[in-house]
Amino acid sequence: MESYFLVDHLDVERLLGEWRWLCPQPMSLVGRSAFGDLFLRDEAGIIFKLDIAIGQLKQIAKSEAEFRNLARTKEQREEWFAERDESAAAAGGLKPGPEECIAFKTPILFAEGGAPNNAYVGSLYEQVAFLGDLHRQIAELPEGTKVQFRLQE
Repeated sequence: MESYFLVDHLDVERLLGEWRWLCPQPMSLVGRSAFGDLFLRDEAGIIFKLDIAIGQLKQIAKSEAEFRNLARTKEQREEWFAERDESAAAAGGLKPGPEECIAFKTPILFAEGGAPNNAYVGSLYEQVAFLGDLHRQIAELPEGTKVQFRLQE
């Protein structure tokens, strides 16, 4: 559990660069999940979870102390940090380092994202930026809209 809070070495401005459309206010990084989700504190001390898979910023605690206390419970760790999924990924050899996360070749927001062998260990910065840009581009589309990927250099 302590690894979720080892984030002092990470550059929050770099992580949030592609998410400023959703999160324009100044934030401090207080935690992260193995899947790249970020836990952020605003200037008032309120804690938010940036769920990079679904492109959602949601308030989860009124203070960092409340957040850390709630994170001690198994239920909240499962909800916020997906501990069972992280353990399953680790059993399959996916163990991210300090600047890495468990990423997906096809983002899990797409139907094809649940395909076997979709996960890999990748750069936290690259995954967070990629999904921030992707969610910005599709944010205004109605749910269920068909989207086509075109990668350009």
